[in-house]
Amino acid sequence: MTPYAEVIGDPIAQSKSPIIHRFWLDQLGLDADYRKTLVTTDDLPRFFAERRDDPAWRGCNITMPHKLAALDHVEDRGDVRGGIGAINTVFRAEDGALVGTNTDAGGFYAPIAGFDFADRPVTVIGAGGAARAVLFALARMGVGPVTLLNRNVLKAGVLLSSFGLKGQALPLTAPVPPDTALLVNASTLGMTGQPPLPVDLPDLDDDSVVYDIVYSPLETPLLAAARARGLETVDGLEMLIGQAALAFELFFGVAPPRDRDEELREALLA
Repeated sequence: MTPYAEVIGDPIAQSKSPIIHRFWLDQLGLDADYRKTLVTTDDLPRFFAERRDDPAWRGCNITMPHKLAALDHVEDRGDVRGGIGAINTVFRAEDGALVGTNTDAGGFYAPIAGFDFADRPVTVIGAGGAARAVLFALARMGVGPVTLLNRNVLKAGVLLSSFGLKGQALPLTAPVPPDTALLVNASTLGMTGQPPLPVDLPDLDDDSVVYDIVYSPLETPLLAAARARGLETVDGLEMLIGQAALAFELFFGVAPPRDRDEELREALLA
């Protein structure tokens, strides 16, 4: 009985998670597998009921649109609901229980850990499950005022308040404040198969950072515009690999070989 983990979502064909986890499994010589599974909103209860009784199942990563709904089907031992408010990972605990957690916040933070955004203005696009993890991390980084751009301004305002962040909620079409030190696209806009991101990049300071969590395509129009201006950028693979590394250890009980990240990125881009 080969142990396995998987990634679930709808759609799921675009997921690169199997490439990442299988790469690490191969590097470590582990006899295990990682799959991707299409799970619709209606199928979510049945999915967790079936996996709960499968002893080979080690857990799953969760992508859109299930990051909030999945909380209703697993144990929340770390009060993720009261913190980030969304999960992206479920793992089987030692006592057999299925436990939800969130590795997105750690995965988001890792690539920018060397920057100092304390008390500096930040702009975030989106107010979904990924944005929750981003705002959670930003609150702990001690950033300055946060401008949250979203179609539903009321939802964005409530989200800012829930994380104790000062700032403003504006429509998606509002201009990015020019004093933004860190601009994050935490939405699916710009992703292959999704609507484009309707954002014009302002004249940001030379030390500003532009971060797009979208990884398909890897070179989004937002990142291309930022690089054309010589700004520091962080692409979606950075967060994807970072959050996957935290989940991998929960699934398989061993840390992945992060010294092979460059080789992994080549595999993801092949």
